[in-house]
Amino acid sequence: MVAILSLIFFNLLAIASSDQFPGGLSTSNDWSEQAFNHPATKASSIEKQFFGVGNSFFKQSWVEFPSSTIGRDGLGPTYNAVACASCHVKDGRGIAFDGNLVNLSLLFRLSKKAGDDYIPHPEYGDQFQPFGITTVQGEGDVEVEFETIHGQYPDGETFELVKPLFEFKNFKLSPFDEWVLVSPRVAPHLIGLGFIEAIPSDQIIQREDPLDSDGDGISGKANWVFDLTQNQMTLGRFGWKAGQPSLRQQNAAAFNGDMGLTSEVFPEQNCPLVQTDCWQAPTPSDLEVSPKVLDRVTLYTQLIAVPKARNYGSSKFINGKRIFTELHCTQCHQPHFQTGGSHPIQALRNQLIWPYSDFLLHDMGEGLADHRPDGLADGQEWRTPPLWGLGLIETVNRHSRLLHDGRARNIEEAILWHDGEAFTHKKAFMNLNKKDRQILIDFIKSI
Repeated sequence: MVAILSLIFFNLLAIASSDQFPGGLSTSNDWSEQAFNHPATKASSIEKQFFGVGNSFFKQSWVEFPSSTIGRDGLGPTYNAVACASCHVKDGRGIAFDGNLVNLSLLFRLSKKAGDDYIPHPEYGDQFQPFGITTVQGEGDVEVEFETIHGQYPDGETFELVKPLFEFKNFKLSPFDEWVLVSPRVAPHLIGLGFIEAIPSDQIIQREDPLDSDGDGISGKANWVFDLTQNQMTLGRFGWKAGQPSLRQQNAAAFNGDMGLTSEVFPEQNCPLVQTDCWQAPTPSDLEVSPKVLDRVTLYTQLIAVPKARNYGSSKFINGKRIFTELHCTQCHQPHFQTGGSHPIQALRNQLIWPYSDFLLHDMGEGLADHRPDGLADGQEWRTPPLWGLGLIETVNRHSRLLHDGRARNIEEAILWHDGEAFTHKKAFMNLNKKDRQILIDFIKSI
């Protein structure tokens, strides 16, 4: 019996320390179109029940107030989507474009330069809302065209990149002027968010090098943002520029900004002062998202499992990982972290995870710049996105578009858009022969 228990313990330890299992002991085994829709396998039975409840609220469509569907009304007055799942279909990555139309999975953050400072747009707030309820006009429409950029590898193979060019039309109020800063943000896939929340802050902060003191060309820095619950500045972890400190605040901000729903974190209607029809719209007397619903949706997003790595142990996987390391991609895409022992969810504690991100801000160059500051992030800086599950997006969501605005049509194009701090890494990728470039891409698809 002792020998059997020792063998079981050894096998569990091997799983927990292997990059085949990026979510540690809570990694899922599903590579199907439902790959992003499973709870962490080591979650308790009651947590899995609450996961299901949170999933139902995540998928449900909200309607405008008043309505017979009590508990699901309060949508708007202006909004981007009617449900969380409208953008995060199957908990996956949103698709930004449908031809020249902008899909609702792509939202637009707004700022306006005011002297030496940046403020929310005085007429449209900090997010452009294309839709409104029956009595409220949406803020306008967005269309997109694409600029084609031609390039060539040193071995002679050619490539094309496409850059989206957005046009805002049919404004509710004044058209944008030259001082308006617009940042497109597409909905990312949601796996492993609870594990990211469970990483001790010092593990992320210790990788900061904002002045590039070691001279390696990489100067990652943390974004420090205001935590409304703790009433203090806290390490930012979530969002394209690490603008949110916790999943609860991230979810509350999405309810408020994307669907116009109030909660105890954001209790005010999302209406700029000049939009009188927005302020005059009927609203419930209570919070539209109750603390219980916010808690269930938060637990749901905390518990979404990470699928097991594909093609693990194959020669392509091994060689791809070698190339990934030799090109120093790991300087920003840090392979692993150890979660701490204090997260409220036991299944997320003390796990070796493999997200392939440092969760820091990096200058990605002018080509990807939105020129819009966000906390400590400047207009060329973006948080390193985790790479886990990237290769399953096409299976789950039937597309392979990447980067913050969906411009990259595949992993290769995403690499080719790297610049700034990542310029030498991109050049090293371009200098590979075609076979090795594909081996690297296949490795990234596998993790």
